[in-house]
Amino acid sequence: MGSEAATTAEVEGPTFGRLTLAYELVGDEGARPWVLTPGGRFPKDTPGLRELAVDLAAVGNRVLVWDRPNTGASDVCFTGESESAMQADALAALLRHLDLGPTVIAGGSGGSRVSLLTAMRHRDVAAGLALWWISGGVLGLISLGHHYCSGSILAAWRDDMPAVADLDEWQEVQERNPGNRQRILDQDRARFIATMEDWMLVYCPCGDELVPGMPDADARGLDIPALVFRSGESDPHHTRATSERVAELLPQSRLVEPPWGDREWIERQGEHDRGLFVRWPLLAPQLLAWAGEVL
Repeated sequence: MGSEAATTAEVEGPTFGRLTLAYELVGDEGARPWVLTPGGRFPKDTPGLRELAVDLAAVGNRVLVWDRPNTGASDVCFTGESESAMQADALAALLRHLDLGPTVIAGGSGGSRVSLLTAMRHRDVAAGLALWWISGGVLGLISLGHHYCSGSILAAWRDDMPAVADLDEWQEVQERNPGNRQRILDQDRARFIATMEDWMLVYCPCGDELVPGMPDADARGLDIPALVFRSGESDPHHTRATSERVAELLPQSRLVEPPWGDREWIERQGEHDRGLFVRWPLLAPQLLAWAGEVL
């Protein structure tokens, strides 16, 4: 099984301009391609993500793990109709740059949203979808808008862009990619606030978008195999109803039980020292069995 050291690629696109993205490929060249995307603003080396990639690659797959714009060592970017849509467009550009498509696009939490949007917006790069911890519900979506956008909006209103760059939430991307501080400082304050407010509004739990940025009609037309893991009944951020409804919308989906108990998300939140995604490798057997059957 081959593995390449983490490296970067420069990609371009109409919604994000030019970006440098950090990534790593695990597995042998020419094997079936997968891409794994984590949630939050967590980077590709968050415990559990690469371990899942290694398990998938061990049986004849080539797996891409990457830092989305605004995470890890990749460039920050504040353009596009939403942060997730911008990241989806960047992922499609990276897959084309690496000549990896059509690819099995997989992810959890925010990564499931980016995966869905990538397949919807760039059908040519998607061979299949695997999704878990799909964010949803009134509390879940409103919480996301606050979590991702409120701090930056308030800092920009109060003290302009240096205060945004000094926020704790933007320290890791500056440490891993020092050029990101200047990219934040270079933002026009008024435009930045407007963009972050637009991004925040996308999470409004209203209208006909079960998944923010993806109209339900577009989900019904996404004709690729999909594996959807049912969320825990106790999970207020990735509600069970959301996972079940997504599975109903996607025409070639299969809804399955996850390899962990009902309180997985809650228990992982209480163990931040170990990582939210540390048990993701448990997904490998079901992912591999599904791919072997339908792809």
